[in-house]
Amino acid sequence: MAGTAQNLQHAAERQALSLLADGLLKHLNKTEDKTQTYLKIVDLVAKFYGDGAKAETLQKVREYVSNPENRWVKYINRVIEETDPHYAKTMLLNLGYESMLRGTKTIRETRKKYDCNIPWLILFDPTMACNMHCIGCWSGTYGHKSNLSYEDMDKIVSEGKELGTHLYLMTGGEPTVRMKDIYRLAEKHNDCFFGLFSNSTLINDEMCEKVRELGNITFMLSIEGTPETNDARRGDGHYAAVMNAMDLLKKHGIIFGTSICYTRDNIEAVTSDAFFHLLEEKGARFGFYFHLMPVGNNAAPELMPTVEQRRNMIERIRYVRSPEIGIEFFPMDFQNDGEYVGGCIAGGRNYFHINSNGDAEPCVFIHFSNTNIHDNSILEMLQSPLFKMYHEGQPFNRNHLRPCPMLENPDLLRKIVKETGAHQTNQESPEEVDHLCSKCDAYAAEWAPVADEIWASQTHKKPAYENYTKEHRENPDLAAFDQAVNQ
Repeated sequence: MAGTAQNLQHAAERQALSLLADGLLKHLNKTEDKTQTYLKIVDLVAKFYGDGAKAETLQKVREYVSNPENRWVKYINRVIEETDPHYAKTMLLNLGYESMLRGTKTIRETRKKYDCNIPWLILFDPTMACNMHCIGCWSGTYGHKSNLSYEDMDKIVSEGKELGTHLYLMTGGEPTVRMKDIYRLAEKHNDCFFGLFSNSTLINDEMCEKVRELGNITFMLSIEGTPETNDARRGDGHYAAVMNAMDLLKKHGIIFGTSICYTRDNIEAVTSDAFFHLLEEKGARFGFYFHLMPVGNNAAPELMPTVEQRRNMIERIRYVRSPEIGIEFFPMDFQNDGEYVGGCIAGGRNYFHINSNGDAEPCVFIHFSNTNIHDNSILEMLQSPLFKMYHEGQPFNRNHLRPCPMLENPDLLRKIVKETGAHQTNQESPEEVDHLCSKCDAYAAEWAPVADEIWASQTHKKPAYENYTKEHRENPDLAAFDQAVNQ
C-alpha cells in the first residue's frame, strides 16, 4: 500500500508541475504571468521539501524571481523563449522535478540506508570509438575495442533510478555513433534526462528533430576558442563543424551547452569576451570547463595550465557569473568550483563513471576499478572497496581549490589504488598508478601554496549539506579548519 501511495503522490506532483509548465510556456511574453508562475514553482518546491526547506533560502529565491530585471531571471526567460515548448516542458519535468527535486530527496535517503555514496548523475561510455584524434586525449586511439550493449546501458539507468538517479551523461569515444540505442534508451526511460559530450561532427537535421521530439536529450559540444586554437588540437575543420551543429540545435529549439578543455595554449582564447559572446549568440546557454589532465601514456603534460593561468581562470569564471556582466551564458569550472559542491564529487559522491568495457571508475579521469557492470549491480559497485574508500576519504582536501586525489593530492590516489587492489583500466596502453601520479607531483607541489593563499584570502560559507561521512563531519581537526575559514 505504501508503494501505491508513493506512486500516486509522484504522479500528482509531476502533473502539478506539468500544468505550471504549460502556463509558463503559454504566457511567454507576459512578464507578470511568468513571475506568478515562477512563484508558484517555488511554492511547489517548498511544499515538496516540507520541513527540509530553508525558509531564508526560499525567501531569497522569491525575491529573485519577482524581479524581472534580475540577471538570472532574464537568462531563464531567454532560454524559455528560444526553446521548443515540448522540449522545454520535458526538460523541466525530467531534469527539474525528477532529478533535482524528487531524485535529490531519494538519493539522500538511500545514502543513509546503504551507508555509501549514491550519485546524483552517472556518466557512462556507450562506445570508445571516436572519429577524431585530439592531442592529449586518450579516447581517439582506442578504436572499436569496446562498447556497452543496449542491455548494459538499460541496466545502468534502471538500477540507477531505483537509487534516485535520473540524470545520465555520456562520453567516450563519440557517443553519437550509438544514437539508435540512445534514442531507444531515452524513449524507454522518459522520466530521465540524458546529456551527450559530443565532438559535433555527426549532428545533423534528422538527429536534432528526433532529439526535439523526445525532449530528454541534450548535447555538450567540444570547442576550444578560436578556429586556430581549436583546430590546432582537434584537427582542421572541427571548428566549422561545431558552428554548424550549434546552428542546427538552435534552429530546432534544443537547449545545449559546451565542453571546454582548457590548456596552457588555449586558456586565453576560451575565456575571452569575444568567445563568450560567440557562444551566447550561437545559442549555447551553459558550459563545462575542464582542466587538462595528464591521463594516459599519450598525455601531453606540457599542455597543463600554469599556476598563474589557473589563478586567472578562477577569477575570470567567477567574474563572468557575477552581476557585473550581462553575458547570458553560465560557465562551470570542474576543477575550481569545488567550494560550491564540497570538493571532489567523484566516487559516487555526486557522480562516477562506467567505461565502455563496463568497468566502474571513480572518475572519468581515474582509470582504475575493482568492479564491473557485467558482474555487479550499481549498488554493489558503490559498495566496493574502491568506492567505499572514496566515501570515507572525502573531502580529500578541505581547501576545495585542491579537490582531486590525482591532480592536487597524488599521494592519496596512490594509497587508494594500492590499498583497495584496484586494477588499471586504460584500454589504450596500461598505465599504473605511480606512472600517472608522477605526472602530477610537481604540479601539485607548485599549486598548493598558491591555492592555500587564494583560499585563505576568501570568505567561505559551509554548505548545509555536504555528503561527508560522520567521522569527517565530526573530526575536531577539520572542524577547527572550518571555523577558521568559514567566517
